[in-house]
Amino acid sequence: MALSPEDVADLARLARIALTREELEHLAPQLDVILESVAHVADVAADDIPPTSHALPLTNVFRDDVVVPSLPREEALAGAPAAELDRFRVPRILGDA
Repeated sequence: MALSPEDVADLARLARIALTREELEHLAPQLDVILESVAHVADVAADDIPPTSHALPLTNVFRDDVVVPSLPREEALAGAPAAELDRFRVPRILGDA
């Protein structure tokens, strides 16, 4: 079923996109080709092939956590604009909850 300019006008209205009559007539056959292409994807999919999110398998590379010496607290807080109770003091962004 081919999309008519009126179908595209309905879609444009739902998407709140203003299109001229010329744009509607230009876009109708293009959107029709896109919909046909998407429909062909369903024809290719087979029941024995599981759906995937990527064409190639992806794996995350993790490293082991290693404890190493870090900056002393006093030295880290020395560069802070404000500190309180051995912590960075930051402005409140949430109201009282």
